[in-house]
Amino acid sequence: MYRGLSPTMIALLPNWAVLAALGTVYFEHVLPDIIRNCSHQRASVRDGYLTLFKYLPRSLGIQFQNYLQQALPAILDGTCAIIWEFFLCSVLLMRTNQSLPLLLPAVEDGIFNDNWRIRQSSVELLGDLLFKVAGTSGKALLEGGSDDEGASTEAQGRAIIEVLGRDKRNEVLAALYMVRTDVSISVRQAALHVWKTIVANTPKTLKEIMPVLMNTLITSLASSSSERRQVAGRSLGELVRKLGERVLPLIIPILSKGLNDPNTGRRQGVCIGLSEVMGSAGKSQLLSFMDELIPTIRTALCDNMPEVRESAGLAFSTLYKSAGLQAIDEIVPTLLHALEDDQTSDTALDGLKQILSVRTTAVLPHILPKLVHLPLSAFNAHALGALAEVAGPGLNFHLGTILPALLSAMGSEEKDVQNLAKEAAETVALVIDEEGVESLISELLKGVGDSQASIRRSSSYLIGYFFKNSKLYLVDEAPNIISTLIILLSDSDPSTVVVAWEALSRVISSVPKEVLPSYVKLVRDAVSTSRDRERRKKKGGPILIPGFCLPKALQPLLPIFLQGLISGSAELREQAALGLGELIEVTSEQALKEFVIPITGPLIRIIGDRFPWQVKSAILSTLSIMIRKGGMALKPFLPQLQTTFVKCLQDSTRTVRSSAALALGKLSALSTRVDPLVGDLLSSLQASEGGVREAILTALKGVIKHAGKSVGSAVRSRVFILLRDLIHNDDDQVRISAASILGIISQYMEDAQLTDLLQELSSLLSSPSWSARHGSVLTIKSMLRHNPTAICMSPFFQSIVDDLKETLKDEKFPLRETSTKALGRLVLHQIQHEPLSSTAHLDILSSVVSALHDDSSEVRRRALSALKAVAKANPSTILAHISVIGPSLAECLKDGSTPVRLAAERCALHVFQLTKGTENVQGAQKFITGLDARRLSKYPELSDDSEDSEDDSASG
Repeated sequence: MYRGLSPTMIALLPNWAVLAALGTVYFEHVLPDIIRNCSHQRASVRDGYLTLFKYLPRSLGIQFQNYLQQALPAILDGTCAIIWEFFLCSVLLMRTNQSLPLLLPAVEDGIFNDNWRIRQSSVELLGDLLFKVAGTSGKALLEGGSDDEGASTEAQGRAIIEVLGRDKRNEVLAALYMVRTDVSISVRQAALHVWKTIVANTPKTLKEIMPVLMNTLITSLASSSSERRQVAGRSLGELVRKLGERVLPLIIPILSKGLNDPNTGRRQGVCIGLSEVMGSAGKSQLLSFMDELIPTIRTALCDNMPEVRESAGLAFSTLYKSAGLQAIDEIVPTLLHALEDDQTSDTALDGLKQILSVRTTAVLPHILPKLVHLPLSAFNAHALGALAEVAGPGLNFHLGTILPALLSAMGSEEKDVQNLAKEAAETVALVIDEEGVESLISELLKGVGDSQASIRRSSSYLIGYFFKNSKLYLVDEAPNIISTLIILLSDSDPSTVVVAWEALSRVISSVPKEVLPSYVKLVRDAVSTSRDRERRKKKGGPILIPGFCLPKALQPLLPIFLQGLISGSAELREQAALGLGELIEVTSEQALKEFVIPITGPLIRIIGDRFPWQVKSAILSTLSIMIRKGGMALKPFLPQLQTTFVKCLQDSTRTVRSSAALALGKLSALSTRVDPLVGDLLSSLQASEGGVREAILTALKGVIKHAGKSVGSAVRSRVFILLRDLIHNDDDQVRISAASILGIISQYMEDAQLTDLLQELSSLLSSPSWSARHGSVLTIKSMLRHNPTAICMSPFFQSIVDDLKETLKDEKFPLRETSTKALGRLVLHQIQHEPLSSTAHLDILSSVVSALHDDSSEVRRRALSALKAVAKANPSTILAHISVIGPSLAECLKDGSTPVRLAAERCALHVFQLTKGTENVQGAQKFITGLDARRLSKYPELSDDSEDSEDDSASG
């Protein structure tokens, strides 16, 4: 019609007109490009090309029907206005139904399109097509009435079958029935109108199309489109609700057979369909179909595809609402039995997971007893973990059943079982909610206290894992757990100790920093308990907790004490400082090394501030322990520590002064230059009095004791000159300290100085002043401890011994007590270095024995201690003189003073050698009763390792 037009005029025509003018050959050439650009990413381009299809049917006329199949997909993806216009144009071509076979497939696709406008247009066009075939206008008003009633006639129905064929008619009606429940009201109304216009009897028609309808619904239920699934579900539900008893006998067999379909999506659709059917049908309606429903769902739960099993799980949940325990009794045992078959175990396990995810409370009690049977297999351990994952908080009430089995399996010798049980236990720990925390912690604490090391180990690991990975608030549970794990650090199994330490680290890391100081007391108590447990296992030696001998041993607990020390109240700071000291005591020196600096720095900083004396005393005590155990690792802090201790010697509180003095003495052992320190102490000593002077003397004693070798001769002479005047000071404590220091420093004196000292001591022994005599005896006693050879080789030796014997009769009790101790040390030295000098031994021994009859119970106790020490050092010497010692010792066993009596019992144990055989027990009966001898022989020989505990720091 456009032939003969010039190119200029053609350019002015619309594009569709140009395409028509250029003929079908050219149109076929450009059609692929037009179709491709109908889905162009730019909307303007896309709309331009789609617009062409509004006019092409009119331009090309009947020839356009040859291109319908190519054009329809592109147009159905376009906008609904264009599609509608196009459909109207196409209808005009159907005078001979030539377009029908071409239009129907595209229209059917359009009915299930995701765009509701396309669905509406497709339904309306389908209606127009069917109306034309049936020979009706489709304009009748069909409002109200039942679905069973339609405006069509049997003849119109036959006409549609004749044109479309029965199969195609069934497919079209199935699609139309489904979209009657579309999510869009416009689509629903259009579909209902068409259905009522062309269907005369709904129940009869549904019965005819049921297989095809179910096929359509099943396919749609498994669709990836959520709207299509929803529409299919609603359609199936409506079908069952309205025609339940009439359609259930048709629907359920179709669904059951659908599980045999090789297509995974259709099998999934079957399961979703079953859920819809059971959810829509009444309980009484379903009861007669249980024999089909239960096996069907059971089969679906063991399907080899996970998506089918997941949908089957939902179907089970719906079934349970109607069938109750029957559903569990007839499905769960089969699945559990399938777990034992290697070929079906994995799918059966997943089936259990699916039903557990929807009916945890009802199903779990039926599953667990089968799976926790000991010894746990690898698969059962895996199954427990998998089921726990879906059971979630439903496990809260079953932790007492599942956890003991898993904890036991975590210690299995089989690596697979061990790993799978560990993973399962981790899953269980993380799936519980707040309500299950108490039960979980209770079970884990029970495991920590188990007699089997493997269970203690597993429980400790799980505690650490739980606190590290759980999202729950666990701060309230932490104190009890921390205390328990600290006690477990003294476990007899080394592997358990390591795991408990790791768990402790994880638990404390999970606690907010600001909460840590509140744990100081409970940690101290737990460390004390752990230390006591370790002490009971050992018979002697230092008490070290195994968990604090590991690398980085103090890392978990250190933040608790340091936070308390830095940010706590005065009382809390004191507790934290004491706790650190207790912790250091039970830590090995090797493990302590890397923590010396992190601990010492804050202690020095805090003691320099204005805190109560209790805080300072606690810090000094801890620093003293750190000096003893940290050794040269403290070298960077030597100047600060020395300054701190010297400053504390001037403190107004006696406890602080005493602690500082002891600490300063120990610190001096680490220093290479002590002369300046000793000089400062001597200067301070001259300018001080009272308690401060006592503290300085104690400090000086410690420095001389630990670093006397490093003191220069000039400074040593100053010490000697100053202290020589103090040994007869009126103050008892000054006198005792000065004497003790002189005894210690005598080891480093030159011969002339030593001779002068001994001469002066000998003359003081006959002084009329009791304090001078006391000072002399105290100094001699100290020298007999630190430098006994100097006295024994001195020309004043015999004179000193005679004076000591004479002093045993002095009216002053302190003199008699000190002389007893001095003579005891002298005889001990002689027996050890001159064992053959029996006469000399007897002379001094007799003097010590005479002290057993002293009026003072303290003197008698000192004499017993001296005899015991000699007996332990050289039993034969004592036995040689048993006739001298025995009677007096027997009297002491009956002494009225309990301390004396106890000391006599231990002395008798060693003097009579009661633990060395029955003959000694019989021999002792010459002096003591047989009953006492047998009773004492049962005492442990090392029960009094404290030995000469009277030699305290004050007395030297």
